[in-house]
Amino acid sequence: MKATDITRRTAAERRRDTLGRLTAERDMWVSTSHPDHGPHQVPLWFLWDGRAVWMCTGASSASARNIRREPRVRLSLPDSYDVVLLQGEAEAYPASEVQAEAADAFAGKFGWDPRTEQGSFSYLRVEPRTVRAWRGEPELRGRVVMREGSWLA
Repeated sequence: MKATDITRRTAAERRRDTLGRLTAERDMWVSTSHPDHGPHQVPLWFLWDGRAVWMCTGASSASARNIRREPRVRLSLPDSYDVVLLQGEAEAYPASEVQAEAADAFAGKFGWDPRTEQGSFSYLRVEPRTVRAWRGEPELRGRVVMREGSWLA
């Protein structure tokens, strides 16, 4: 597809499409940072609950350790044509303390319940403060669709 083939979406259409992808997709890239070791990026399964992204990872993983030191994260859906980037601060919950509603929904979506596993897991919750969405160069202008936690359209 060429950039000239892209029909520029309105802010409302971008919001609708972004929410649709957050509901339907399975994987999200999670970028964290360690003050001494720098950036760290991994793909994780995620659940969108209508307000926040929920993910799960090993309690001793680099992502979980980084978030405990620096909660600011960037999340992205895995598509370089239909870009969706979220920024926010992550909260970590031990599997034994996660909200049952979120953990049940996560288990329902993936058929895997970290609460029943032998190892120690942390649920990560990110309520986005900023969301950017665009398809190609024609949509770079107006790509911010959420600012300060509020949808713009």
